[in-house]
Amino acid sequence: MNYTTWLLVGCGGALGASARYACSVWVGSHHLFPWATLAINIAGSLAIGLAWGAYAHTEWFQHWGRLFLVAGLLGGFTTFSAFSLETLTLLQASRMWAASGYVLVSVVGCLLAVALGVKLGRLG
Repeated sequence: MNYTTWLLVGCGGALGASARYACSVWVGSHHLFPWATLAINIAGSLAIGLAWGAYAHTEWFQHWGRLFLVAGLLGGFTTFSAFSLETLTLLQASRMWAASGYVLVSVVGCLLAVALGVKLGRLG
């Protein structure tokens, strides 16, 4: 990896994280249901699908657009979009078991990891 790669991903990530914060402020905080997170995950998944569908075959996207838009901007906005695209890619390749396993292990594994993190965090 070179400095240009780091710069593209980093700048995109900063913009994505800022956009995520702006959206969460705009949607607002609700204690009964995480509407902002849900909206961000759906919007990010739509955006990564649009970008991939429209530009995956183009030269600029392969050279720098994927780094800036997918890894950076949308990665900073929501990693759920990458998870969704990877799952769709497995499904489109007719790898149903791999896709199912990926979804199951991702959701259960992440829930267990966050629970462990909370528990460990409370020890200190």
